[in-house]
Amino acid sequence: MSSVRNQAGREIATFAGGCFWCLEAVYDRLEGVESVESGYMGGHTPKPTYRDVCDGDTGHAEVVQVTFDPKVLSFRDLLEVFFVIHDPTTLNRQGNDVGTQYRSSIFYHSPEQKAEAEKIIAELTADKAFPSQLVTEVVPAVQFHVAEKYHQEYFENNPNQPYCQFVVAPKVAKFRAKFAQKMKKA
Repeated sequence: MSSVRNQAGREIATFAGGCFWCLEAVYDRLEGVESVESGYMGGHTPKPTYRDVCDGDTGHAEVVQVTFDPKVLSFRDLLEVFFVIHDPTTLNRQGNDVGTQYRSSIFYHSPEQKAEAEKIIAELTADKAFPSQLVTEVVPAVQFHVAEKYHQEYFENNPNQPYCQFVVAPKVAKFRAKFAQKMKKA
């Protein structure tokens, strides 16, 4: 498992919640987030490509790796956003995206992240925050594979692409409505 803090005092968080374009577009707008990279994690295929992952046989999930400043934003804050912007109750699916590559996962980088993830899942379950049982897995972070260049900043670079208009944009709007006070200033 990798260290949770780098030399600059920044932390890393890794999430899978369906298509990485959606997660990246939201986390890029969050105050305290310094970078977001789309990629793959959790599988058995070394050096997976997007096509490999889409075929569903690699075991990898589409993930985002978020570098953030814990003095500005907590891991708990990231988790709260995570549970608003995707459906953590559908096993291996987000909307029309189906397969293990679209599973809901928190890949923790430290015992503290694991504990915080398990705590928020227990709270959401006790509060009956969702109409169905949460299926989000909490698993150790393993090797992160950066996705191909054209996947990085996909929403920013392709706002008129139909998937971006009909799937990504509504998630960004939902994030804005719920977390306006946590957004980066323009």
